[in-house]
Amino acid sequence: MNPFEDMRMFCQVMDSGSFTAAADQLGLSKQLVSRRLMQLEERLGVRLLNRSTRRLDVTPLGQSYYESALRLLSEVEQVEQGIAGQTTEPRGTIRLSAPLSFAVAHLGCLLPEFLQRYREVTVEVDLSDRPVDLLGEGYDLALRIGVLEDSTLIARRLAAIERVYCASPVYLAARGTPLKPEDLHTHDCLPYGHSRQVQWRFEGRGKPQNINVTGRMRVNNGELLKDAAIAGMGITYLPTFIVGSALEDGRLVSVLDDFRPEPLTLSAVYPQHRQRSRPVQALIEFLRERLNQGEEGSRYR
Repeated sequence: MNPFEDMRMFCQVMDSGSFTAAADQLGLSKQLVSRRLMQLEERLGVRLLNRSTRRLDVTPLGQSYYESALRLLSEVEQVEQGIAGQTTEPRGTIRLSAPLSFAVAHLGCLLPEFLQRYREVTVEVDLSDRPVDLLGEGYDLALRIGVLEDSTLIARRLAAIERVYCASPVYLAARGTPLKPEDLHTHDCLPYGHSRQVQWRFEGRGKPQNINVTGRMRVNNGELLKDAAIAGMGITYLPTFIVGSALEDGRLVSVLDDFRPEPLTLSAVYPQHRQRSRPVQALIEFLRERLNQGEEGSRYR
């Protein structure tokens, strides 16, 4: 019986939301994880989890034990890292999830630089625009753009992401340049995603305004939308890290600049139990540093 291992197992169940997901992350059988937690409850003399066929509900005592266990395990990890000489040099593997277009545009140059700086760190990157389940899928860190849902995850702001409405000079010459958001009703638009009804948000004239937009092409990938806009298929609305080079060389022209909303926020999101992970915190600080300095930082704001 190892109390620290029982704590880790219980925290993994809490983070994953089920015995099955926790067992997969721990490389153990579901039966073993369930049995060990029952033994933990017997030893403590309290019920930590209420079990049903569909879900697990933590009891008030279970929540208190979880929070205390996280703090204690974090302190143990710090002690072990200090003994191993890792307090000055991060070491370990980071499982990172990042949006596809942003990662292709910028992580390709930033991550090699990070790995050169921290030679004892390994990074495993999954590129996906879907909102991954960090706890259930075992990620240490995710980069997310936009408004974050309320959760038990911790978020750190990395940079501001500017977006622009833009189209090709050929399209604007043929269809005219929109001067106000309402003009988009007579234009072909290239919205992001697969929703049947898409609204673009505008600000100006003292209040926000939402406009329904339609077009012949919807894609859940910004690079394809950029290429479609360059080909003259319509007006699109994308982050500058995707369309910046096309705006600079004239393949695209920005429109409705006076009605642009506030920039989005690029955030680093991670579970509570990774709060004191040296590799995770080193990567967050590195990205904050590189995304907000000089010319590199200006691309986001």
